[in-house]
Amino acid sequence: MRARRLPFVLLFAIMAFAAAPVVRQALAEETKTDPGLSDVLTDLLHGVEGENATSGPDKRVPFGREEVQLSFAPLVKQTAPAVVNVYASQTAKVTSPFDGDPFFEEFFGRSQPRAQSSLGSGVLVDPTGVVVTNYHVIKDADRVKVATADGREFDSKVLLKDETLDLAVLKITSDKPFPVIAIGDSDALEVGDLLLAIGNPFGVGQTTTSGIVSALARSHIGVSDSSFFIQTDAAINPGNSGGALINMGGQLVGINTAIYSRSGGSIGIGFAIPSNMVRAFADAAKAGLDFFERPYIGAEFEAVTPQIAESLGMEKPTGALVSSVEATGPAAKAGLKPGDVVLQLNGKPVESIEALDYRMATLSIGTTANFKGQQAAMDIALERAPEGMKAAEVTLHGRSPFSGAKVAELSPRLAQRLGLRTDIKGVTVVDINRDSPAADFGFQPGDIVREVNGTTIDTAATLELAAKTDTRWWRFTVERGGQILRQVLRY
Repeated sequence: MRARRLPFVLLFAIMAFAAAPVVRQALAEETKTDPGLSDVLTDLLHGVEGENATSGPDKRVPFGREEVQLSFAPLVKQTAPAVVNVYASQTAKVTSPFDGDPFFEEFFGRSQPRAQSSLGSGVLVDPTGVVVTNYHVIKDADRVKVATADGREFDSKVLLKDETLDLAVLKITSDKPFPVIAIGDSDALEVGDLLLAIGNPFGVGQTTTSGIVSALARSHIGVSDSSFFIQTDAAINPGNSGGALINMGGQLVGINTAIYSRSGGSIGIGFAIPSNMVRAFADAAKAGLDFFERPYIGAEFEAVTPQIAESLGMEKPTGALVSSVEATGPAAKAGLKPGDVVLQLNGKPVESIEALDYRMATLSIGTTANFKGQQAAMDIALERAPEGMKAAEVTLHGRSPFSGAKVAELSPRLAQRLGLRTDIKGVTVVDINRDSPAADFGFQPGDIVREVNGTTIDTAATLELAAKTDTRWWRFTVERGGQILRQVLRY
């Protein structure tokens, strides 16, 4: 009996195998008319059911060979025309020990300036020709040229730059609108999202690489003080700086800035400045501001250490600790006090002081932000930093190490402009003439002069008078980055 049934079983198996292509074709046709069917089948094949089966049609496991073979080409064609090359050049001062010696100058001539150049990338974010790039790409440049993807070259004007954020905004002009990339929401990124990096690595020409979001909110990587970077494994190399990091919607979600590498090439650890910071910076440039203004609340913060967290009864060190509050500032009026810990800002978690600085910088002046701590929440007005007395900036002259430095008395607004704490007082260096004794002695903008030849410096006029002292011996104290530097020299 079993022997008689065997041929029928074999015949049925052969018929089922032959009918499989027809079934697959019918399924494909049905899928075209019902886009949700493939999602349902994906869930069934993965052994899941119900509303929590998938995370939505935008994020799911590829279903079928056709989806696995999808291409990024349409996305590249859409975005690549808005990625540009940035060429920065400067004339470097070259000194010789024989300069000034008539004998050697007669035979060898005077030292000639040497041209230096750097190469990077940029992104067009406005059809009028607004380009965002990195500050380090155009740092100290005398001339910056921009080359678009279609081969045109333009001289550019620097609208705004900020070394602490490592961002710069350029402006180029044409009689036709430029292609642009829309700025997306970097806060919507999740670890694992697909990304494209477009730039000009090693000067070989425009190149596109792909990867995923490896991590978010990376800090302390030694690049800039924004300390809230997107980490990606999309290949980023020298020359990619200032280029675009694109999501699958064709939106700009970051400006490629740095890589971690021991060889100089990509090893799969790249960092980008989030697009929400880029948007705020570009808006400031288009508004004609002379520096990037951050909202002011009249409070300073510091990191929450494990010891501080334990003393406050916190489960783990998180948030930002209020270290000082200006008595007449918006924070004090709202009830914020030293010792409070900020855990959320506008409903978004604040894991560290870097996270708070970043989220504050992306908010608009004139609005209100909700700060939430361990016990209470409060709304604090975001104001423009006070100008103070607005003491005039003084350029120092004469025979002193300070000659060529422009100095002024600190106000919260000036401190913000120089990247200093807004509660610091004193007389600071605002700018340096590149070909001056002050530059040769290594003074930098942001240096706070505390004492000169035994005289305490509390006003710009006091420093100006001290710099005119008729002496060859100089003893002075300078505060830089929270450190006290003392110098004695003969000049």
